[in-house]
Amino acid sequence: MNQILVSEKLYITPELKRKKRMYKIDFFISVFLVCILFSYYIYAEYDKNKNEAISQEILSNLSFKDNVADDTTIKFSNNSIVVILNTEDPFEVIYSEPVEDVNPEDNIEWLETENGTRYYVAATIKIPSIDCEYPILNESTDELLKISPCKFWGPEANEVGNYCIVGHNYRNDKFFSHVPELQIGDEIEITDLTGRTLIYDVYDKYVVEPEDVSCTSQRTNGLKEITLITCTDDSSLRVIVKARERQ
Repeated sequence: MNQILVSEKLYITPELKRKKRMYKIDFFISVFLVCILFSYYIYAEYDKNKNEAISQEILSNLSFKDNVADDTTIKFSNNSIVVILNTEDPFEVIYSEPVEDVNPEDNIEWLETENGTRYYVAATIKIPSIDCEYPILNESTDELLKISPCKFWGPEANEVGNYCIVGHNYRNDKFFSHVPELQIGDEIEITDLTGRTLIYDVYDKYVVEPEDVSCTSQRTNGLKEITLITCTDDSSLRVIVKARERQ
């Protein structure tokens, strides 16, 4: 009988105590890591919403100055002004005599990030089918891409060539998250610095490796094209959407 009535404490060996202590430590570490990850997620969502608000505020306050006729584009060079009339038979009128240099950036409203980076809105993009409307910032940097889609490569907006725009896919309703859902024939509206809006029709969509930049080629046969660039949902590849000016 005495052999049966053994105290429970006799079975708690030093090894068992060590294991219990390790389990407690592992538990507290796991809880700590979960809290950190949850805090990071909350901050990331807050940061996205804050940048979305900044982007929409920029868009709402935007007022492009329409200083030229709708069918005329003025380009600036060092000693001449080239006027290209958008007619069925385009031609150039070049003033060969030196004229006073004109800087197109004189009419640009420069903005500044919290870190002091200066930028401006180069155009706006509107995609009705996915309810997407944003300003396009003048260059693509990690900092500016957090604020809005950015120009990645090519000429100025609505000019002959391939105007490439890059934006984040946040897998929600923000920025270029729904760009991978675009279909052939969907329309994209681009408004440039003069206030001129052109409509582009999607004619191709495909996926490439991150290092593949062939989509930025400027060989457009004299046509105006745009290319939208964003990530796949798992961020491993790049979604490319090509569109051409509606004729």
